Amino acid sequence: MAEKSYGTIIIKIGSSTLTSPEGKLDHANLRRIVAEVAELVKAKKKVLIVTSGAIVTGSERLGLGKPKTIPQKQAAAAVGQSLLMRQYEKAFEAYGITVAQVLLTRDAITDGGRYANAKNCLMTLLKESVVPVINENDTVAVEEIKIGDNDNLAALTAGMVGAGLLIILTDVDGFYLSSDEGVPYLAAEIKKITPEIREAAGHPSTQLGTGGMVTKIQAAEICLKAGIEMRIVSGRKPGVITAAAAGDSVGTRFVV
Repeated sequence: MAEKSYGTIIIKIGSSTLTSPEGKLDHANLRRIVAEVAELVKAKKKVLIVTSGAIVTGSERLGLGKPKTIPQKQAAAAVGQSLLMRQYEKAFEAYGITVAQVLLTRDAITDGGRYANAKNCLMTLLKESVVPVINENDTVAVEEIKIGDNDNLAALTAGMVGAGLLIILTDVDGFYLSSDEGVPYLAAEIKKITPEIREAAGHPSTQLGTGGMVTKIQAAEICLKAGIEMRIVSGRKPGVITAAAAGDSVGTRFVV
């Protein structure tokens, strides 16, 4: 397939993609993902990362296990965010690429003035060939202003910057449906979010993070309404990011 030009690309990295089976930050997979993103940047693509993993990283450092209360999550995020950004900075530095930390809450998306400020900041960073590394500001977010998951945050950010493609990295190969015989199969392309699709999304199935297929389908709805293509792909398979960015057939493609 001829390479497709998406303009600006958002890459959302879920907690399951950044966490080892032992519940620790997976440094090797983070570096592999960064290497693929660096290829896109070197090819003059504008790329933004929306990352999970701060709470997991902070919980590991603090020995909290899986935090349950908002204050515990805020504390873990406060410790983990700087540790996580340090790893992104070190990984991108090997390719001569500068990164910028951007923390958002829902009011930055919904409030007119803050929306304009956030957009102007992100667009300026992209113009300067900087890779913004975005996360929800868990240290100050409360229930009323929490976006709640980084799938929706990534989709809203994609709309904010006029992205052409959102790639969601997760722990499965894509979105699965069931045949009439009940046999699961990978849906290569989805053009409309139907009741069948929502039912198939079910409940969040991963043990890490706040996402799951429910929030990914919500993100797909946001993207489809905005005319943005979205992909759900494996966060563990080498080459999948560059393949998706080239328009190749990988994972599940949500397209108008």
